Amino acid sequence: MFFVLRKDKMISYMVSVCTVIILMVMAFSISKSQEVIETAASIKKLPIYHVQTDKNKVALTMNCAWNADDIDSILQTLEKHKVHITFFMVGDWVDKYPEAVKKIAEKGHEIGNHSNTHPHVNQLSLEKNIKEIEETSKKIKSITGKSTTLYRGPYGEYNDTVIQAAEAQNHYTIQWNIDTLDYSGLTGEEMWGRIENKLEKGSIILMHNGTKHTADSLDSILTKIKQKGLEVVTVSDLIYKENYKINVNGTQMKNSE
Repeated sequence: MFFVLRKDKMISYMVSVCTVIILMVMAFSISKSQEVIETAASIKKLPIYHVQTDKNKVALTMNCAWNADDIDSILQTLEKHKVHITFFMVGDWVDKYPEAVKKIAEKGHEIGNHSNTHPHVNQLSLEKNIKEIEETSKKIKSITGKSTTLYRGPYGEYNDTVIQAAEAQNHYTIQWNIDTLDYSGLTGEEMWGRIENKLEKGSIILMHNGTKHTADSLDSILTKIKQKGLEVVTVSDLIYKENYKINVNGTQMKNSE
């Protein structure tokens, strides 16, 4: 017995087979595209907002971009509490207040890089971002003898290009997970009300000099942080320098051994 396929049936069969093959290829391509998208998302560069640690430590950071009228008062308070913090300085501020930079360094505080001209860095090319960091580091080194290793973008801005620029200059990009909003004129009590329930091991706190109440609230804030059993340290004393990862929330954590 012979099985005979008519021409029209054969064509129909071939069309069906081709359709199945095309659908399989399309499904495979979509799957691969999704993998590429997921991979790209997973390698998006992130700064350090917070550190996962078992140590009772928090980092206090102070951005310097306006005046230097309160620097002496801030330094006196920090010395009273026997703590050292990280000051992130704009290059233009360094130009205007070199004596303040010198005093901060001589008191043993850490100095970080906050760009040269405080631009919107997300709008700059890689080369211009590198220059912003490089110029400020040179200015600070000319006064303190030390180059900077920490970078904080103006306005808290960052993208892959900004972080790549920092990496090219051997800088860790540092954000914060607690904002005192001192620049908005809040009193010390109002600032503490904002941060009290957010403070935890590994927190990075943002403050600014040159504001209405930062200097006169610092003593109280440092006292209350200590009362919570937390030690105030510099950023470099808090973060991991190697063998770490940063999760999607910006938390830096040690890689599993």
